[in-house]
Amino acid sequence: MGDRLPWFRTVRVRSTAVTVLVVAVALIAGALALVAALRSSLTEEVREDAGERAQRVAAQVATEGVGRLPELPVGVPDEELVQILNAHGRVVAASDNAAGLPAVAHLAPGESEQLPSPLEEDDDEFVVVAAGTPDGRYTVLAGHALVDVLESTQLVVRLLAFGLSALLVLVALVTWKGVGRALAPVDAVRAEVEEISAAELHRRVPEPPGGDEITRLAATMNRMLGRLEAAQRSQRRFISDASHELRSPVAAIRQHAEVALAHPERTTPAELAGTVLAEDVRMQHLVADLLLLARADERTLRLRRRPVDLDDLVLAEARRLRTTTGLRIDTAAVSAGRVDGDEAGLQRLLRNLCDNAARHARSRVALTLVERGSEVLLRIDDDGPGIPEGERERVLERFVRLDDARARDHGGSGLGLAIVAELVAAHGGALTITDSPGLGGARVEVTLPRGADG
Repeated sequence: MGDRLPWFRTVRVRSTAVTVLVVAVALIAGALALVAALRSSLTEEVREDAGERAQRVAAQVATEGVGRLPELPVGVPDEELVQILNAHGRVVAASDNAAGLPAVAHLAPGESEQLPSPLEEDDDEFVVVAAGTPDGRYTVLAGHALVDVLESTQLVVRLLAFGLSALLVLVALVTWKGVGRALAPVDAVRAEVEEISAAELHRRVPEPPGGDEITRLAATMNRMLGRLEAAQRSQRRFISDASHELRSPVAAIRQHAEVALAHPERTTPAELAGTVLAEDVRMQHLVADLLLLARADERTLRLRRRPVDLDDLVLAEARRLRTTTGLRIDTAAVSAGRVDGDEAGLQRLLRNLCDNAARHARSRVALTLVERGSEVLLRIDDDGPGIPEGERERVLERFVRLDDARARDHGGSGLGLAIVAELVAAHGGALTITDSPGLGGARVEVTLPRGADG
């Protein structure tokens, strides 16, 4: 089992916490703005009520005079008050609850002020609004307590606190459930991957329905497991084939040695040495091929690049084929071609292609080399049986022979074209296999980037 994360570091917990935090900040900001707007609106209503009362009293003073005014009317005694000031700012009349109080404010008509309650038994804030008589002799101050505003805002704050708390709990629960349900396929994938070992690469992780990121992740992991499974099969087949190929020369050497020991008269030391040498050379070539492919697999195949005249290498291979085979080697279509590459690697590439063509040709092999734009084209045709279209990709795999018996008799290990494919890829080129229109056999084409000074 893998190490389990602490609960507070899980994606589910962090997602829920972040969501609740963001929603809480947004809701609290909105609630504060709502309470502020409500308080401002209610305060403005109280100010308008106080202003209307001040104007009514001012109109009454203008028509009846201060001396003939009855008791100044107020609503709730501890929430309202009225004062009439003369031109010098002294109180000349007031409601009973404000009797004996100095002027609560000195305001010009139309002005208002918010101040602490002037009443001894009250600690609420008041809004005081001033209104003047038409002759300007008196100023009426009407005050109204903000107790209703405070109570209303406190009630709204309590309701919002309860409502927002419940909403945040609901958001947390929904987020927890939603993230948990969304991550359930991830847990299933993790659990399955936890159980997959090198011996069980055939297993696949469950792919949830839909086309979201988790589905694509599961599909990607399944494709990765498929590639790993294919690579493992290829590796096992490679090891099996390599073991078989290495066993053949070893078995041949042992067989000849046992015969020489058991029946000395049937062979001579020279014949035995020749057999051992031939099998040793075959094994040496096979080991060198395996090492090259191993370096290619590990991405450690290093090329010593320099300008190489590919036509010289092609003509040298043609001369070798003429001296080692009885085939007709046509080089009439070989022209100049320079590439930036590893000379030893290019020699090996040509050697493998020419040997493959000579192994299957009946009587003729044609070599072509031409510069074409930014590329150099190498073409090798033979008049052999050709390669069936369905097998042209498979022959580039390792230890693949279309005719095992003949390939083994001629010393082929099934690695030649696989090595060619790796060398072509390392040089940034391309390899294609088609039918030869002129000779009727196989045509192998290799395109390589042209040299900088080619």
